Amino acid sequence: MGWLKIGSQKSFAGVLAAIALSMLVAGCSTNRATGEDSFTAFMSPEEERQIGSQEHPKMVKEFGGEYTEKDLQAYVTEIGEKLVAVSETPNEKFTFTVLDSPVVNAFALPGGYVYITRGLAALATNEAELAGVVAHEIGHVVARHSAQRYSRGVLTQILAGGLSVAIGNGAGDLIGAGASAYLKSFSREHEFEADMLGIRYITRAGYDPEAMATFLEKLRAHARLQAKLAGRSPEDVDQYDFMATHPRTLDRIEQAHQSANVTAVANPERGTVRYMTAIDGILYGDGPDQGYIRGQEFVHVPLDFRFEVPDGFSMINQPTAVVAKDDKGAQIIFEGAPGAKDVRLDQYLQNGFSREIAIRNIEMIEIEGQEAATGSADISLRSGPARLRIVVIRHGSSAYQFLFVVPLDMADSYNLPLRRTTYSFRPLSAQEKKIYTPLRIKVRAVNPEYTLETFIEDMDVDKAPADVFATINGLRDGQLPPAGSLVKVIRH
Repeated sequence: MGWLKIGSQKSFAGVLAAIALSMLVAGCSTNRATGEDSFTAFMSPEEERQIGSQEHPKMVKEFGGEYTEKDLQAYVTEIGEKLVAVSETPNEKFTFTVLDSPVVNAFALPGGYVYITRGLAALATNEAELAGVVAHEIGHVVARHSAQRYSRGVLTQILAGGLSVAIGNGAGDLIGAGASAYLKSFSREHEFEADMLGIRYITRAGYDPEAMATFLEKLRAHARLQAKLAGRSPEDVDQYDFMATHPRTLDRIEQAHQSANVTAVANPERGTVRYMTAIDGILYGDGPDQGYIRGQEFVHVPLDFRFEVPDGFSMINQPTAVVAKDDKGAQIIFEGAPGAKDVRLDQYLQNGFSREIAIRNIEMIEIEGQEAATGSADISLRSGPARLRIVVIRHGSSAYQFLFVVPLDMADSYNLPLRRTTYSFRPLSAQEKKIYTPLRIKVRAVNPEYTLETFIEDMDVDKAPADVFATINGLRDGQLPPAGSLVKVIRH
């Protein structure tokens, strides 16, 4: 562009601005939910349906598949269809899916695909609370927030860099983008609008609109508890935490309530007994196919292995890896090593592990009768220089690897505890395979003679059972649930 003079640049910018303005005007559509103008020029309703149908199976796979136990799927679909019937698009087809994920989250794809996780279902305590979440996601779809977000993004690119982006694949660029493209937070404006529509729909359907606020309190408590259990600040939330992808406050919920402009029925429904019956017995936390964290131990029954991490490390079981960190900057990553499956393990470390990192001091070792290899490298991270040690293990017909990353100046002090982790990897005995079973939600009725300790002692969780009991039941610390009510405990 060196040939373009300053005056021409100004003229070109003016042309771009004029074209963008014309697109902005021509690309406005009427928001079905609010009646206001919305800019959706670069994603049509047909493209929304195309994106949804093509991405749906990918999203289900990425989040652990569909959860099929207890007929929870049919129950959630019944609630969703009840809400769609009172929306501005009662005849539009929606697909409701319960995902087999312990993460507390909910989201929607363009074209009417709404998802909640079983982790979120386990946190709610009545049907109205779950309906509020589903209605919020329906609101995003009805108001076409994905189309608005995408179209605004394209317009911004046009203004910043030229017209080429406008003649590419359009909304097709989103297809295949993966979960991150849909889990990014909507704007404050869109979140507020979804809350307003959610309150409108649950109120029209006869639910108690206050459930939106009570569930928000549960979400906050859960986010704080998870941060605490992971050794982080209680104010910290994970990228995929519901509070990160749906930032909200009680004040905004109240404002949305006022803006919904709808009158609640005289005796709004909460549906506590029906809801508790529906979730009684569902999985809590990691399922069998995901492996279990038990204290400092990770156990995977179907894959037949276990290992332990040192004291002071907090573990998180992610879809593709187990990650453990301590408060000194060290971390352990355990993951599959498919590239090592059919080659010598020392050759894998030398040639197959990484093109960018040269592994040195490679040697073959044996771990519980299993072939293994190890090597190390000094690397540079944003936090500073670090020592990386890789241990790759052949286990049956598969291969796995530990990545131990520690600050370089503390590397020697971690040698012994990380060596213990390495040699703790082993197959499970037949007895162990029977012992390790998933945790489940069990619903209990509160009898007058019960104390708070009765329920806490009934909890099979490893860490902070009192905090977990309070959080999953929406109770304050030390609060005894009233006699005659239903509560959740977590049992094997």
